[in-house]
Amino acid sequence: MIDRDLLGAIRRRWQRWWQRSRLDLPLLGALLLVATVGLLVLFSASAEDPQQVLNQALRLGFGFAVLLVFSRLPPMWFRMLTPWFYLGTLGLLVLVLLLGEGRGANRWLDLKLLRFQPAELAKLALPMMVAWYLHTRALPPRWRDLWVSCLLIAVPALLIAKQPDLGTALLVSASGVFVVFLAGLAWRRILLLLGLGAASVPLFWHFMHEYQRNRVRMFLDPEADPLGNGWNIIQSKIAVGSGGLFGKGFMDSTQARLDFLPEHTTDFIFAVFSEEFGLLGVTALIAVYLFIIGRGLWIAANARDSWSRLLAGSLSMTFFVYVMVNGGMIAGLMPVVGVPMPLISYGGTSAVSLLAGFGLLMSIHSHRRLG
Repeated sequence: MIDRDLLGAIRRRWQRWWQRSRLDLPLLGALLLVATVGLLVLFSASAEDPQQVLNQALRLGFGFAVLLVFSRLPPMWFRMLTPWFYLGTLGLLVLVLLLGEGRGANRWLDLKLLRFQPAELAKLALPMMVAWYLHTRALPPRWRDLWVSCLLIAVPALLIAKQPDLGTALLVSASGVFVVFLAGLAWRRILLLLGLGAASVPLFWHFMHEYQRNRVRMFLDPEADPLGNGWNIIQSKIAVGSGGLFGKGFMDSTQARLDFLPEHTTDFIFAVFSEEFGLLGVTALIAVYLFIIGRGLWIAANARDSWSRLLAGSLSMTFFVYVMVNGGMIAGLMPVVGVPMPLISYGGTSAVSLLAGFGLLMSIHSHRRLG
């Protein structure tokens, strides 16, 4: 027979460790699961290149280390540092415009010891700053606070769009907009702002680069240029469709191995996953993503103060936008905007900033209101 006293001691020790760990273990387990799936798909998509998989594993390892460190710090520390973090990120974005480098766009900053994309920092700095501004004010926000929030959103978004990186600029803007929405914005104001946004589309189109306009045109009719601008969407849809219900099997993606599918380790790696694991595999992965999003929103609902609640809600909803936009992009339901699939696509700065955000979520969770 099993000693009940021993089981009780084990349970109490486990509970004490759980409370001291500062970790949300269900959320951490889901993130580790997605990251592991990402490494497996990358191994297949990269034609079994161990060096590329090792590089991504090291980046993910660093990202999870940042998550663990952030989870142990109280949210108050992050809130106090928010204005300086926001101003520092703006300074780096300006520096990118002057000294940046990259393939076709100046998005990277090379500091010799470190090469990274400052735009990824804005995905954390912007929602933190908007939440910092609103948390001491009466909610829902008044018009004055609303316009100040729009200014806080517009400055980094315009700097990122200038690189040019329209996809990231829209994502960064969305992270700030979610904060304003979660602050209790009245529906009449939401409808008014949506109307202003719709009215500004012609002006927005005028300032877009030609390649950005082509992406919108190819989204509407990719067969108009099947061997040129429409190639990416067409090949991605072929990969998704050929996976069927059960998929072709691990490491059997013909679209990637025959090099028909472009960017098959970054923007279109989810198409490789779809071809190899089919509808059932995609459904299972989406279910894990939905659990992560739902867990983040639960943390937001139980946060102890308005700054934590607004930030946690924004980070969770921005994660949802990542998944929705990349999934829609590879299925031909949205224009190609260069948004990676979280923890699946190859890339270091994006993965680290994403996991740092989940470190903030776990910090908020460990200091939530109890009872």
